[in-house]
Amino acid sequence: MVGLTGFERRHPAELSGGMQQRVAICRALMIDPPLLLMDEPFGALDALTRDEMAVELLRIWEQTQKTIIFVTHSIDEAVLLSDRVVVMSPRPGTVALNVDIDLPRPRTSELRYDPRFTQYSHQLRTAIDQGRRRSAQAGDGDRHDLPDLTA
Repeated sequence: MVGLTGFERRHPAELSGGMQQRVAICRALMIDPPLLLMDEPFGALDALTRDEMAVELLRIWEQTQKTIIFVTHSIDEAVLLSDRVVVMSPRPGTVALNVDIDLPRPRTSELRYDPRFTQYSHQLRTAIDQGRRRSAQAGDGDRHDLPDLTA
């Protein structure tokens, strides 16, 4: 399922970064969890391998239909992989935007050229930029960054 046929007898150090990520996905799927939590799983990969792994994850999702919570700093990755994207604000971390991604499936990397993909990317970028500006105006160590605990 994870595309490692022919590498069954290899040790982790003998595998590429992308293959190591496939092994990690395989290990997570082996226990058949109802939910997968993935925190920046492709962050250490080069751009081409990262794109390849995103498409592989989409293929695996098509087969398993698992719920996946995927944390990423890549706007394109978020739009391509998600049915819903939640943008978190900087300090304090609150939900700045919650948007449903209504793009056709199955998804491929070519979807990035679809005007709707561009619209979603722009919407997410705008929310992120607004959050950064608000955080900068409040000052990094300023008390405005702290949640009100008296309410």
